[in-house]
Amino acid sequence: MARKPKLAVWKFASCDGCQLSLLDCEDELLTVADRVEIAYFLEASRAVVKGPYDLSLVEGSITTPHDAKRIRQIRRMSRYLVAIGACATTGGIQALRNFKDVREFVQRVYARPEYIETLEHSTPIAAHVSVDFELQGCPVNKYQLLEVIAAFLHGRRPNIPTHSVCMECKRRGVVCVMVARGIPCLGPVTQAGCNALCPAYHRGCFGCFGPKETPNTASLSARWLEMGVPREDLVRAFRGFTGYAEAFRKESMSHETADHQG
Repeated sequence: MARKPKLAVWKFASCDGCQLSLLDCEDELLTVADRVEIAYFLEASRAVVKGPYDLSLVEGSITTPHDAKRIRQIRRMSRYLVAIGACATTGGIQALRNFKDVREFVQRVYARPEYIETLEHSTPIAAHVSVDFELQGCPVNKYQLLEVIAAFLHGRRPNIPTHSVCMECKRRGVVCVMVARGIPCLGPVTQAGCNALCPAYHRGCFGCFGPKETPNTASLSARWLEMGVPREDLVRAFRGFTGYAEAFRKESMSHETADHQG
């Protein structure tokens, strides 16, 4: 009888939402469990099977020296390593610290800051080890997650779309909230995956799935400014769940500089 591939799911600095996306698969998860040995997944079971592992799914960003050491150990034990979610692929909402002095935050929040050991920046997994694939989203789309698992089990590249949320709006028949309602929306520069959830409820996209392939952030920012969006609000919009992704980070910093100069 052939050995089942070993699947491991790891958590770093995060809210657990992407792991819950996997648990939310319900019936599909039973199929996955039948095809693989879930060797390490503390969110679902206390049972631990020693590595090495055929596929490791990693949620969360690296924020402490201990985490930086642990992710290198996980990489050595894993044949394939996939970063899942905004925290693991961009540094997450906690990467807001990257734009300020984290030592000031520690001094203000903790009564005994001398006991806190943290890194200056919250960084994605790929900043520390080689990653075989990055699945974006806050949280990830559970069907995309299943596609990633199936792809690696069958030795192929995951089929994940890289187009914008605007394409999802078109497919759902959602009227553009920027054109029809004058609502600022990050949809034109954000990768698809949420099925246009926010625009479907007449709200602008928050950029939860991070930058799409080759996003024209400068053009979108220019349109927002024409709409009368204050530059400080524009900076804040690009610094959401995926604000430290390169395209969003550079765009926000360019307007923060312009705002200070103005």
